[in-house]
Amino acid sequence: MPWNLPNALTWARIAAIPLIVGLFFMHPYYPWADPAAGLMFAAAGITDSLDGYFARRLGQISRLGAFLDPVADKLIVAVALVLLVSRDAHTVIVLTAAVIISREITISALREWMAEIGQRRKVAVSQLGKYKTILQISGLSMMLYRDDLFGLHIYRIGVWLTLVAAIATLISMAAYLRAAWPELRRE
Repeated sequence: MPWNLPNALTWARIAAIPLIVGLFFMHPYYPWADPAAGLMFAAAGITDSLDGYFARRLGQISRLGAFLDPVADKLIVAVALVLLVSRDAHTVIVLTAAVIISREITISALREWMAEIGQRRKVAVSQLGKYKTILQISGLSMMLYRDDLFGLHIYRIGVWLTLVAAIATLISMAAYLRAAWPELRRE
């Protein structure tokens, strides 16, 4: 079924992307726009957990959902990183964005190739990958939110969380490549 709750949540995540972009660029005119973009990104990130949960719980796992979920994840994260780099081109922000986007492209290609040779399970999502996603969503949400909150420097905390996510990204990429290495060498 292409239209079920899990797929609707994934489509909502994709639909949030232009809204987040619009809010991001409204900032000079509306001071509430950055916090709204951060909160919308966080809500979209929550749908990433919910769509998988509901797909399993309701028995609504579909090929469309299996394809669309990682695409939605990568799109929203890549767009957020590009937006943030456009406003803050400090070396740490640019390198973090480059590491995360490069890893996502590499692992997506690796998973596609492993599926083609019937070895997709060897590079299935790991627990570290799930933690990395939580760090990414939290960090990027805070960076988009930007404003201080309750005396906390939300943007700075977000930078640190995203930096830790980038490190976890590299570690998980190494683990996936190690798992796939016997197949890579065989070719």
